[in-house]
Amino acid sequence: MTTLNEPVKLAMVQALACFDTPAQVVDHIKQEFGVVITRQRASAYDPTKVSGKKLSAKLKAVFHASREAFLTQTSDIPIAHRSYRLRVLQRELERAEARGNVAMVLQLLEQAAKEVGGMFTNRREVSGPGGGPVQSVQLTVPIDPIEAAAAYQKLMQELDVASRTVRELY
Repeated sequence: MTTLNEPVKLAMVQALACFDTPAQVVDHIKQEFGVVITRQRASAYDPTKVSGKKLSAKLKAVFHASREAFLTQTSDIPIAHRSYRLRVLQRELERAEARGNVAMVLQLLEQAAKEVGGMFTNRREVSGPGGGPVQSVQLTVPIDPIEAAAAYQKLMQELDVASRTVRELY
């Protein structure tokens, strides 16, 4: 087993802190540094796993700082921005049109419409006319108890007639 230098260790710890899988870390280390490692060796650099409990204090600190930064800073991730997502959708739309893939074009147009319309946001704003507050009106309708009883009686008679008509039909 070859000894890994500090930049390789830091790259592994930072990738694992960003929730990359050990297999992704292995590929990344091979591409970036030309070093071949196993998934088990990569997972040993994740202090949240049993195999990473013996990780040095320095690398644990780097891991936790990287994890915190990853969870709080979405501005560095292009797909978190609407303009980037729309640009990617536009690129795919042009490809689908060139290929004559009508179904894909329609899907991408729908996706873009949802994106622009705010369909993928958790925020829903309810407002009244002109963006003002929603107006609520509380109505109290005075009704005479005798009128209410008469209206109820009439409704019940209509329902009785309707149910007899249905029974006669069947």
